[in-house]
Amino acid sequence: MIYKFKSKATGDLIMLGPNGDQMLQLLGREPAPKGIIEVADMGAAIDALQRAVQAEDVRLAAADAEAGAEKGSAAHSGITLRQRLWPMVEMLKLAQAQKEAVVWGV
Repeated sequence: MIYKFKSKATGDLIMLGPNGDQMLQLLGREPAPKGIIEVADMGAAIDALQRAVQAEDVRLAAADAEAGAEKGSAAHSGITLRQRLWPMVEMLKLAQAQKEAVVWGV
């Protein structure tokens, strides 16, 4: 499945299924083909995503230290959670500022 997140405050944001599922689970939601993030819930959603990013940063730093590698090494050469979630965090911040919901599947 592909997620297409929409808001009147921003352009559309497309995420592949596994990444969208992971993001929704980080928000404490079950992955679903349709949904909404209300303005009242956006502050908590932004915080949850930022906490997940920080937790991964700590894990990656520990893995680098264990491997004796410098930051940005092959120890974690894949796409990080920070990179995957940044567009959604920005979307939520803009939508919250303009008091517009974020929806998908509609």
